[in-house]
Amino acid sequence: MQNFHNIFSKLFLLPVIITALFYAGCKDNLPVIEDLQKRNFNLVNQDSANVNFPGITKGKVTVVGFIFTNCPDICPLTVNNMQRVEKKLREENIDNVEFVAISFDPERDTPQVLKDFAEIRNINFSNWNFLTGTQTEIDSVKNAFRIMAVVEDTSYADDGMPYYFFVHTDRIALVDKEGKLRKNFAGSKINIEEIVSDIKSLR
Repeated sequence: MQNFHNIFSKLFLLPVIITALFYAGCKDNLPVIEDLQKRNFNLVNQDSANVNFPGITKGKVTVVGFIFTNCPDICPLTVNNMQRVEKKLREENIDNVEFVAISFDPERDTPQVLKDFAEIRNINFSNWNFLTGTQTEIDSVKNAFRIMAVVEDTSYADDGMPYYFFVHTDRIALVDKEGKLRKNFAGSKINIEEIVSDIKSLR
């Protein structure tokens, strides 16, 4: 009887062990690209509060998108895809995940502009931050995440309104709970199932 009990216990634990090994293996497939903890950035959120990134998301897996609010195509798609990730996580009852959108156009994307941009999209700020900062600090963030953003020539409408664009990297990044950059995705074309699976492996 004792032997039967031991065999049953081992059979019961087998799926748990396999699952643990699976997720450990998945995590190993996401090598550290950059340790952002060594590059703490002093930024400002949509409420004009000074924040330290990635300090504000420590202990949580973080989905980071790079945008500028005047962007006509890639950036709205990036934010929308981040919202789709959030929705998928909610459907699967996965919490403790943060979402951060960082503007690489700090001259125009003031905290209020970022807040308006988010509110139009019904963003819930309980687990979202829209960040900006000084040009020097934003350049440091771009360098750490390997983001390229170059201003194109400005054009003007008939009423004199300037229209400006950036040639920029299409990017959503995944940062682990320790503030380490683990994977990059094309923000406007991201595979939702893939990033959700990666998030699960880092939790």
